[in-house]
Amino acid sequence: MTEIIERPAAAAPVAGPNWGLTKFLDPLRVPPVYRPHSWGGQDTITIPMITKRQRLHSQLPPSTLWTYAGHFPGPTIEVRSGKQLRISWSNEIDGEFPLVAVQGPIADGPTSRPGRELDRPGYSVIEGVADLPAWTVVHLHGARTNAGNDGWAHNAGLHGTSQLTEYQNRQPAMPLWYHDHAMAITRFNVHTGLAGMYLVRDDEEDALDLPHGDHEIPLVITDRNLDTDPATGALTGQLLFKVPVVPNGPMIPFTGPFTLVNGVIWPHLDVDARWYRFRLLNAANSRFYTLNLVDENNAPVNDAVRVIGTDGGLLPAPAPLPGGGLTVAPAERFDVLIDFSRFKGRKLKLRNADPRLGTVEPDLMEFRVDSRAKHDPFRLPEKVSTSYVRLQHGSTLPEDHDHVWIALLLNKAGHPEMWDLEQVEADPGGEGIIQIQDPNGGLKTFRMIGRIFDDTTGIFIDHDRWAVWNIVHVANGGPAHPVHIHLTEFQALFRRKFTTTFDQATERTTAPIDGFTDVPLEKYEEGWKDTIIVNPGQWVSVAGQFGGGTGQFMYHCHILDHEDEGMMRPFVVHPPEVAKFHVHPGGGHHHDG
Repeated sequence: MTEIIERPAAAAPVAGPNWGLTKFLDPLRVPPVYRPHSWGGQDTITIPMITKRQRLHSQLPPSTLWTYAGHFPGPTIEVRSGKQLRISWSNEIDGEFPLVAVQGPIADGPTSRPGRELDRPGYSVIEGVADLPAWTVVHLHGARTNAGNDGWAHNAGLHGTSQLTEYQNRQPAMPLWYHDHAMAITRFNVHTGLAGMYLVRDDEEDALDLPHGDHEIPLVITDRNLDTDPATGALTGQLLFKVPVVPNGPMIPFTGPFTLVNGVIWPHLDVDARWYRFRLLNAANSRFYTLNLVDENNAPVNDAVRVIGTDGGLLPAPAPLPGGGLTVAPAERFDVLIDFSRFKGRKLKLRNADPRLGTVEPDLMEFRVDSRAKHDPFRLPEKVSTSYVRLQHGSTLPEDHDHVWIALLLNKAGHPEMWDLEQVEADPGGEGIIQIQDPNGGLKTFRMIGRIFDDTTGIFIDHDRWAVWNIVHVANGGPAHPVHIHLTEFQALFRRKFTTTFDQATERTTAPIDGFTDVPLEKYEEGWKDTIIVNPGQWVSVAGQFGGGTGQFMYHCHILDHEDEGMMRPFVVHPPEVAKFHVHPGGGHHHDG
């Protein structure tokens, strides 16, 4: 149970484990839907970024937010596959930065409580956050588009400027999302409210006649913290970016004690006794959710749930939830069907069973099922996507493809880092060396060629070429990282665990990493994705085709605090005819990894 905060008598409404906020009091807010091509064939729209006051719970004062078109989350944009859309993202934000940012000692558990608590030992304001301007750049996460439209982190603009983007939408039905991506301050900008969903539709999806209209609902999940009135202890509605600190230690990302779905803290949704389709998005800064559908006794009823799609589109067949629930990392999306027909007149909950939850309230939202039977034409199909193909070496994945090697680790100071690796003939000695005893190819030796964003670019891929990215998390413990690669959708080829030999003090392996054991992929992990969880002591291999755009793109950890603190690197996709004229350090391609 969440810690109970004692308050003065004058603040009686704020007593109790949820700080005076009644769970499931407010209805779920559903963002408005923009279907640009239904507006007389219009293919250019303007979406203003504006300051807005919005209640996150009816028992709270309004919160000041930065929003897309006045909504948090932003409007759900729906497009047809193959129909181009141009969006002018117009920065019309005014006023001061709407976050109060503070830090407190990790031993005191600052993230589990609201309030800035500057009267407690070790708490302080994070200098500079209050002075930040409205400096924004939009990334359409999962889009195949030229780099000039992708939201390059350095290319943010100030108040009064616009970012004109062109999205070709030449990709199958899939759930994308858009969010701010400004260099070094993405964690703060997204936290103010700058995120929304973007759905691509196509004929294959239409033919399934999935639940739609009022029976298809986005669920954008986030967590937040809130400030309190120093005199009464009452929640003020002010967004509070409150993080723990370890003296001379690693960064600790933001988590908060309040869970929001579609911008509402602990909402409820009235549903008919029939099938629904939910488009799940984890838009939190760093929190992982392991989601279960539970009954009034908190017992899972996950057999009523089927996963039919992932980040990059529809699965070949409906997949059941794993026994412990569906783990959703930051930036991951899941297309989920729930059959409420057997729960007439009952209340169900979406509940978080993630072991990292700590003392925070595990409930996300409540479903209130109507007591009347409802005619439902939908029947769960045995097959979903007929166009899906599982990648196999030598057939659907060509033998001639690029190899990219990436290491995730903790550096000498304990901070998480992401290294570009270049294969070398032999161990040259010194720091920045990773050796792997590859079960398929003998000893491999790599040296680090880039560790922060503005280091030399080390990855160059020919346009339309397939590339296998090998992501090796060599840290001895530490956090799991959801790794996002721009421009492509990929499939996980395998997940292997190992015992690491990486020495944090010398930033190198002390012996070749060996002893790999395959970790079976969940059925839904075989779907097309653009973000993949990589746990410590794991090697995850993914394959994607890098078409649909050229230029300089980014890959990064999607824990936003990690991304801003350095876990982001560039890569280049260019035409092969141009590549042979391009002089760059390291000689370029990764064909022979």
